[in-house]
Amino acid sequence: MNNKLAIQKPTLLLSRQRAMANIEKMAQKAHHSGVRFRPHFKTHQSARVGEWFREFGVEAITVSSVEMALYFAQHGWQDITVAFPVNLLEIESINRLAEQIRLGLLVESEETVQFLTENLTAEAELWLKVDVGYGRTGIAPSDVDRFVKLASQIEAAPQLWLRGLLTHSGHTYAARSKPEIEAVYRDTVDKMQAVRAKLEAAGIPQVELSIGDTPSCSVVDDLSEVDEIRPGNFVFFDLMQLNIGACREEEIAVALACPVVAKHPEQQKLVIYGGAVHLSKEVLLAADGTPIFGYVTPLTENGWGVRFEKAYISSLSQEHGIIKADTDVIDRFSVGDLAAILPVHSCLTVNLMGQYLTLEGEHYDCM
Repeated sequence: MNNKLAIQKPTLLLSRQRAMANIEKMAQKAHHSGVRFRPHFKTHQSARVGEWFREFGVEAITVSSVEMALYFAQHGWQDITVAFPVNLLEIESINRLAEQIRLGLLVESEETVQFLTENLTAEAELWLKVDVGYGRTGIAPSDVDRFVKLASQIEAAPQLWLRGLLTHSGHTYAARSKPEIEAVYRDTVDKMQAVRAKLEAAGIPQVELSIGDTPSCSVVDDLSEVDEIRPGNFVFFDLMQLNIGACREEEIAVALACPVVAKHPEQQKLVIYGGAVHLSKEVLLAADGTPIFGYVTPLTENGWGVRFEKAYISSLSQEHGIIKADTDVIDRFSVGDLAAILPVHSCLTVNLMGQYLTLEGEHYDCM
């Protein structure tokens, strides 16, 4: 590994080259589809990484919390959607944001809209959250009366503007092929367009449609049936995206470098300093049901190489990671070496680590 990257403990490596290629590819797809590209910044959570998006014309972003919105507003972003249901207890911070930037908020209840009508001190754009099948939050597409009632309530409030319908098809992560992802996307768009048509029939002017999951945005070639895309994970990708066919391994832009602290060849096992507090407990299941918490790759002079087919993290405790591997892989490592781990879910790994080391030797902090 390059001597500039003097690593002593678990360290999240970032390939700027790969991340930039991922951003460019998604920005081009949005441009060719004629849709707004509002990337979700919850994956990287970094002002410096955020600046890379500006090189591709990105001016509007998505975040997952008011705190994150404040962070990126402080770093010059002026058009931000908080894609999480409004937390009424944060109204002071929401007001501060609304007075500084073009703010988008997510609602799904009359109670929340009424609260914003009475307490919001500046204008804000509202998105109605649609549950197209993920089941986490949002209004069922069949509940037309509720959509109409909320839209009318918003239109009656002087400081509120109904921007559109927003969804996150998180169930694409359960897909295992491109056709399965495309089927979820098709169902999502059909449901969103049907709700919009019902609103128009009720006298509500045409509203925008916003989708957000990385698998759909990565796999579907033409996204022109919506108005906005909000993918986030695509900037780094991970094993989960690789597993469902949303990316190639060479597009994964982060890897966790971990010191090898013990070696047990007789058990075909390595122990690394790198546990659940670094990688999270996200897991993939192999075809035989074996849990995989990350795949092992060799560190190289220019970053990391192709993953070993038979070397994976089989279990995690707080600080420890257990690598199961065949003898050929075990023999490649000594105690004191570094192993690179491709994360199952890069968003959570980034959140836990809180900083990056680029392959050029630069340290980037997260929010």
